[in-house]
Amino acid sequence: MITQSFNWTSFGLRLLFAFVLVFASFNPSGYSYFHWAKHIFPSINPYIALCGVLLTIGWAIYLNATLRSLGFIGVVLALLFMACLVWIFVDLGWFNWQNMNGMAWVGLIIISVILAVGISWSHIRRRMTGQVDTDDIDDKH
Repeated sequence: MITQSFNWTSFGLRLLFAFVLVFASFNPSGYSYFHWAKHIFPSINPYIALCGVLLTIGWAIYLNATLRSLGFIGVVLALLFMACLVWIFVDLGWFNWQNMNGMAWVGLIIISVILAVGISWSHIRRRMTGQVDTDDIDDKH
């Protein structure tokens, strides 16, 4: 039997990898794959190509898992939930919606959190409800 323990550390690691994936791909600081590739485009070197392939693999894994776990409606609901939280923070004066750089960081954090929840959702739902996904295979060999 495959034991799949899921705890806060497991979620934290998924969140950390989501942050690395999102912020390595693009961030407003100017230090990201996007900025790196933009500066040497249209030429390409093997380092840019390798990093691009690795980032694409990471995005494929996270997006596929998120869409399979949450579904389109779940992703939309997660985005709406996060947007309402940002709206509350703006209303409380914690965020300035006119600061585009700051809002870009907030948007990237939101994308990272949704990806981490999406890749963890099967474990979270199993913990909350006891329901197991059909993808969870119990190997008793």
